[in-house]
Amino acid sequence: MSETLELLKDLVSRESVTPEDAGCQDVIAERLTRLNFKEERLDFNDTKNIWLRRGDVKPLFTFLGHTDVVPPGPLDAWLSPPFVPTVRDDKLYGRGTADMKGGIACFITAVERFITKHPDHKGSIAVMLTSDEEGIATNGVVKVVEILEQRHEKIDWCLVGEPSSDKKMGDVIRVGRRGSLCAKLTVIGVQGHVAYPEMADNPIHTFAPALKELTEEIWDHGNVFFPPTSLQVSNINAGTGAENIIPGFAEVQFNLRFCTELNEETIKQRTCAILDKYGFKYEIIWRLSGNPFLTEKGQLIDATHAAIKSVTGFDTLDDTGGGTSDGRFIAPTGAQVVELGPLNESIHKINENVTIGDLTILTNIYEQILVNLLV
Repeated sequence: MSETLELLKDLVSRESVTPEDAGCQDVIAERLTRLNFKEERLDFNDTKNIWLRRGDVKPLFTFLGHTDVVPPGPLDAWLSPPFVPTVRDDKLYGRGTADMKGGIACFITAVERFITKHPDHKGSIAVMLTSDEEGIATNGVVKVVEILEQRHEKIDWCLVGEPSSDKKMGDVIRVGRRGSLCAKLTVIGVQGHVAYPEMADNPIHTFAPALKELTEEIWDHGNVFFPPTSLQVSNINAGTGAENIIPGFAEVQFNLRFCTELNEETIKQRTCAILDKYGFKYEIIWRLSGNPFLTEKGQLIDATHAAIKSVTGFDTLDDTGGGTSDGRFIAPTGAQVVELGPLNESIHKINENVTIGDLTILTNIYEQILVNLLV
């Protein structure tokens, strides 16, 4: 059994449903402190965070990951228990195998191999792990970055082990992500009897034209790096459950995934301008999950491309698709950020899995990236 597979099995067996860590970070700390990594626990509320650093000189290369996973869903739908790592047909099954304990296992063993071969490497290496990525991400990487910024500890290169690959290991890397802005809108009407609509004010009816305009709005046309901004309604709730009552209010939740052509304030202004046109009363609460970020070029991208080519023989594609990642908290500090990890086909699904051979490929790629940058 390979070192990477053995480590991944250990991590997957730990039921670290967000924001739980279930001892995963203890396992990593024990391995890396043997290699002269300095261990620092930066926990906030129920979130476990760890910062492990070897060396105190620049440049600083950081592997970033999360030890929490999403809930497994209905257990009887799994072919094997989600927290019992199981090998079938050259694949390892279990919650977190791809998102993203697989990436963590690969970059930990890559670091171990690299340091064994190059104990006097240039610069410094760090590993940052959190148990608050799959949740609301308020006590995880964002808090750790605040501490690093306060003490002027700057990351130069950050590689996030998120599952970026599409059809084969290493065929896609993420060099940026769209921003995510959430809104909770309450449209205020007047409750009444459906037989007397003149004595009530139906918030569903008054909001419907505005909803149509919001969903048809062309927010931008995207750019060479990002697709156009998209607004999607996720929840609409109104009414008491009775069929003869006009509701007094309606709640609507929607999300905008926006590119670098827009910013948070512009979106808010344009949204409220549309709502105000229709004259109904409303309240709106916004939550910014993250701004868009982009690493357009630099040494990290070059080193990653070269490593993938060296290990696999093919060229990789730079992409900015998918949801958000903790890279959004690192990029604003000035660091170059790239995401590279296992195939994303099974993430968050029943019977999540990773191909065992891909673990070897990814570990080799991570090790070669370190060589390209620090040797």
